[in-house]
Amino acid sequence: MTAAVFFGCTCIAFGPALALYVFTIASDPLRIIFLIAGAFFWLVSLLLSSLIWFVAVTLSSPKDESVQKGLLIFGVLCSVIIQEVFRFAYYRLLKKANKGLMTISQEETSPISIRQLAYVSGLGFGIMSGVFSLVNILSDSLGPGIVGIHGDPPQFFLASAFMTLVMVLLHVFWGVVFFDACETKNWWALIVVIVSHLLVSGLTFLNPYYKASLAASYVIMLLMGIWAFFTAGGSCRNLKRCLLCRDKDFLLSNHRAR
Repeated sequence: MTAAVFFGCTCIAFGPALALYVFTIASDPLRIIFLIAGAFFWLVSLLLSSLIWFVAVTLSSPKDESVQKGLLIFGVLCSVIIQEVFRFAYYRLLKKANKGLMTISQEETSPISIRQLAYVSGLGFGIMSGVFSLVNILSDSLGPGIVGIHGDPPQFFLASAFMTLVMVLLHVFWGVVFFDACETKNWWALIVVIVSHLLVSGLTFLNPYYKASLAASYVIMLLMGIWAFFTAGGSCRNLKRCLLCRDKDFLLSNHRAR
């Protein structure tokens, strides 16, 4: 039973991300490099957030419950802000790298567009975020013991897997919208990305009311996904052609550089 829970939750959380990697990134070495770099930037943001959290916890009283609860909210706020700061830093780095690629490329356009970079970096952020969110939970799912035997919510592992899936895909959508907002200097879109990130992270405080937190998170994911789709140049027409396998140009590998 524990093995079934482990592999089931792993597939739920990382199955779509693995499919995106295999079909859109694995065949291009340049995209793999940018994916790993994006994951590294997220790791650095986690390190900085961890340092701030460590200092805050060390200076606070562990016996004061209200202070500890406030620290959790403070930790989430700092972590989200730092992640978005590092996303912007990665965008600036990729802009410079893109100019360098255009210089050494024999073609007139860059071998990878900003929209592709946004997608790849977002997936890197999402995969690394998901791994660190779920790895300890997956380790516990292997046993010994059964969740819920002492009255705890038995849906803990399943809910954690679905929440990780939400965060992985949201990072992809946030990356696309965030990079486009930086390109067009659409600052209100940047604010929406940051606020929605804070909102989804804050919804985890509703747990163990998993139905409420997951339902709200999936609604936000759906809305951000639609926004990211149209931001990336999608339309209802080419979506229909893609689903019917009639539009080869819709594939990311054939996306025109911008």
